[in-house]
Amino acid sequence: MQRFENKVVVVTGGGGGIGGATCRRFAAEGARVAVFDLNLAAAEQVAAQIRTAGGQAQAMGCDITERASVDRAVAATAEALGPIDVLVNNAGWDVFKPFVKTVPAEWERLIAINLTGALHMLHAVLPGMAERRSGRIVNVASDAARGGSSGEAVYSACKGGLVALSKTLAREHARQGITVNVVCPGPTDTALLAGVAEGARDPAKLLEAFRSAIPLGRLGQPDDLAGAIAFFASDDAGFITGQVVSVSGGLTMHG
Repeated sequence: MQRFENKVVVVTGGGGGIGGATCRRFAAEGARVAVFDLNLAAAEQVAAQIRTAGGQAQAMGCDITERASVDRAVAATAEALGPIDVLVNNAGWDVFKPFVKTVPAEWERLIAINLTGALHMLHAVLPGMAERRSGRIVNVASDAARGGSSGEAVYSACKGGLVALSKTLAREHARQGITVNVVCPGPTDTALLAGVAEGARDPAKLLEAFRSAIPLGRLGQPDDLAGAIAFFASDDAGFITGQVVSVSGGLTMHG
């Protein structure tokens, strides 16, 4: 039996780099995957890739910043695929500039996507998991939450909040058989990182600086994150909750 056979997995931001790799990883291990994304066309593309490979997937257009949109997508997932066993809060967005040069409209969008969106998803999915006394939640934060990151003040604050939220929910729901853990990517070769680099004076130089700083000598790849996320969602991690792991090629080595 594959690790996620007969499991229903929801991945937010599933049409993107890390999200798409995560969706494909779960599907390859037998899961029925709901690909949540604001960009429905991107979600459909990932779902089609999964179905072409023989897996099961359903694309769901979802704006995680709007609770009504979340509720509709969660209900549609349950109807199409079954009760949700695994939730991966992966969707994110960033703007790269010094804090004093940011404006409140940027803060609001950063908070809405990186923190409030996860709150909406958790609040919609946790009651069903608690009723069934089973569930796995993996929140994708960032090493910016653990060590800070120049030019990402509000993003770092949101991801730090997500780490603290995860630890609290892990305590609140442990007796219901639900685990809540966090994966923190380091610099990863995605469209988000490319967008961040574009805000620098010399994007190529910035990306090379990231590579040079990473002990393993390369940027992370989306599949590097998918493996860690799948581990936390698996029975192999059934006695692990409230934990944070960095997937950064050794860039950060927190105790």
